[in-house]
Amino acid sequence: MAAPQPEAHYVANTQCLGCHAPQAAGWAGSHHAQAMAPATADTVRGDFGDKQFRHRGVTTRFFRRGDKFFVHTDGPDGKLADFEIKYSFGHEPLQQYLIDIGDGRLQPLQIAWNTQTRQWFHLLPQEKAPPGDVLHWTGRYQTANTMCVACHTTGFDKRYDAAADRFDSRWHEVNVSCQSCHGPGSRHVQAPARGQLADLKTPHKQVEVCAACHSRRSELSALPVPGQPHLDHYLPSLLREGLYHADGQQLDEVFVVGSYRQSKMYRMGVSCTNCHDPHSAKPRLQGNALCLQCHQAPANPAFPSAAGAYDTPQHHHHAAGSPGAQCTACHMPAKNYMVVQPRPDHSLRIPRPDLSVTLGTPNACNQCHADKSAQWAADAVTRWYGTPKRPPHYGEVLAAARAGAPQAPQALAALAADAAQPGIVRATALDMLRGSAAGLDARIAATRDTDAELRAAAAASLEDAEPSLRVPTLAPLLRDPVRAVRIAAARSLAPLPHEQFDTATRQAFDAALAEYVAAQKVALDMPGPNLNLAVLYSRTGRDAEAEAAYRAALKIDPDFTPARANLAQFYAERGRLPEAEKVLREGLQRQPGIGELQYSLGLLLAEQQRLPEAAQALEQAARLLPQRARAQYNLGLARQQLGQAKAAEAALQKARQLAPADPAIAYALAVFYAQQGRRADALRVAEALQQLQPGNPQAAQLLQRLRAGS
Repeated sequence: MAAPQPEAHYVANTQCLGCHAPQAAGWAGSHHAQAMAPATADTVRGDFGDKQFRHRGVTTRFFRRGDKFFVHTDGPDGKLADFEIKYSFGHEPLQQYLIDIGDGRLQPLQIAWNTQTRQWFHLLPQEKAPPGDVLHWTGRYQTANTMCVACHTTGFDKRYDAAADRFDSRWHEVNVSCQSCHGPGSRHVQAPARGQLADLKTPHKQVEVCAACHSRRSELSALPVPGQPHLDHYLPSLLREGLYHADGQQLDEVFVVGSYRQSKMYRMGVSCTNCHDPHSAKPRLQGNALCLQCHQAPANPAFPSAAGAYDTPQHHHHAAGSPGAQCTACHMPAKNYMVVQPRPDHSLRIPRPDLSVTLGTPNACNQCHADKSAQWAADAVTRWYGTPKRPPHYGEVLAAARAGAPQAPQALAALAADAAQPGIVRATALDMLRGSAAGLDARIAATRDTDAELRAAAAASLEDAEPSLRVPTLAPLLRDPVRAVRIAAARSLAPLPHEQFDTATRQAFDAALAEYVAAQKVALDMPGPNLNLAVLYSRTGRDAEAEAAYRAALKIDPDFTPARANLAQFYAERGRLPEAEKVLREGLQRQPGIGELQYSLGLLLAEQQRLPEAAQALEQAARLLPQRARAQYNLGLARQQLGQAKAAEAALQKARQLAPADPAIAYALAVFYAQQGRRADALRVAEALQQLQPGNPQAAQLLQRLRAGS
């Protein structure tokens, strides 16, 4: 029996370059090769000739001392000091600079160099982040060890010590080199003909390798290996509000791949390297010639369905050679990130100004014709192409779900079950069904899908399903070949009594849950993973560990609302009401305008029958969360108990307008009318409630009493 091969390890990049000269030449001038470098006269592009930049009252000075580069600016304590530039970061259209401020923390200065205009500029010009704030250049959310360096180096190892709150980060190459994509090269160097490198043979595997950096995602392992399944090491972000527009267009910085996975090109097997040279990363051809590799006649044999006459005024309706005649102008509209870096939207979508009219989403037409309305653009498209016969766009479903529309859960379930839709869209629909009773059949079916992202999203969406359904559905996923699926299943099963598991399931569960915990511990330098552990520990009776994890999250970011609200609830559920109130009031003292905290405080005070204070907090919550029906509902109940009938009615009516399908709100309003002696109004609402929930015995009893006149 052959001895097992040792794990491959990283080798010096010079060993790769020495054998692969043409690829080395392309890479040497690429942005990847210049992603990060020690600060020297050859790598620093900014003007450090005693130049000044003033921002919000702070004058920053850039200068040199011999061969070293320095900046004089405000530090973490707010005092002006000299800081040595450790590394240049990026190459163009901007370059940042990393500074070691102690404890191994590399912090990127927020004043960057514009390589096009050759000027200093601020990356967050509207941000008012004082020293000590998490968004100040020295703050936690700016730490490059956490946020940036992994994708600017090869073989990055963060090495964060949570107990000491310090980093000892290492990397194998101080740029994005050969092994960032091809994986550790020791076996290949030893036996070039047989040594395994990352499998880049299929289009989707190529995209996965690029997605390690060119996507918005969280980490599942400390030392990801290029070429291994993406969902073994990362959990990609879905089309969540705040990251993407409802129709899937890029909104926040999402780094390309999440957009590309929505495209028809991705589904048809087009990979990143069909358009970009893999070593220089530059487009293979310039202008429309890049798209015409496939989108012209005669057909490209690899993608015959893409053939057609597209580079003509009859298709694009713009003058030949004009900016509007460029394929990317309509199908890849760009948005600037980091102020000066235009990022084309890689969803490669057909412009839909009609969706702009109904959903308020952007469109490529009005990006150029900013002086015109979306309706003007929609009319032009109809005039050119007629009224197309196409199914509803998934953006309409996601927009309705974001707005809390009553019919949204059923539409989400249908979207999740639609195999014609992109996987990332279906996974988003599953994610948005969490906490809903709708779509159980679609969610259960998705746990058996061939797409691992769908299986993971389905497992997470079943976290509140009945145990009798949850256990048999999710138990098989504990042995799934993909880590993201296993840990999603374990997290959803964690709150259940483990006596419900047979021996084999318990062993698989323990192993998968350990993987989930390990995945959170990869990123304990951020508040989110600490919160995830706190929730897990609180659900499994490990109260001391839960409290410590909540406190760790708030130490990292005192304004991290989910951790603060959850910690208050944790205390309240254990009868520690004064501590719960203190946590909430501390948060509101820092940020009075956080509606979630006002709402939590209102509920806590109402539970203690401190109704005047509760009503005051709930009034603030209802103002700050104008679309939150339950804030109005609880405000109405508080006002009712205080004898403030007019205000109570107004709040309950507003709640019902916001959530007409919520039976608790309808029941409360019917009872309110009955107590006020307004039998006709009470009967009208109770009858609507019965139609909403025909099998609700409480509603039936109320209706019977009202009809009897009692």
